Amino acid sequence: MRVVVQRSKESSVSIDNKIVGSIDKGLVVLVGFTDGDKEENIDYIVKKIVNLRIFDDENHIMNKSILDISGSILSISQFTLYADTKKGNRPSYIKAMKSSEATKLYDLFNEKLRKYVKVETGVFGADMCVSIKNDGPVTIIIESGD
Repeated sequence: MRVVVQRSKESSVSIDNKIVGSIDKGLVVLVGFTDGDKEENIDYIVKKIVNLRIFDDENHIMNKSILDISGSILSISQFTLYADTKKGNRPSYIKAMKSSEATKLYDLFNEKLRKYVKVETGVFGADMCVSIKNDGPVTIIIESGD
């Protein structure tokens, strides 16, 4: 399991020019799954995300988590996080989990995140337009097992 976490001032996701999810201050989480991922991977990643101290404290030092600032998460499924570009110029996505399995894990991931914070999502497998106002910019990549 691989996620890209971006600190955000405000972000949204739209499908066919209609906003289906939006947040103010918080995190945008792009999430991808690979074969072998299971609930334990999700638990690890969720714990990391909600406890990441990447928001500024009163001294402008990244020392607060999303829990500390009462922020929200915009969660976006993104199989392209498992793109393999070693051969040629056309990425291979063979390492990405099949959508029939990944959609279940994505739903479980969001369900577990919602135990801690408000979560907005896109639509799994849809052609989405994601607008991210990256704060900092701060971008962190996390893989399960790190």
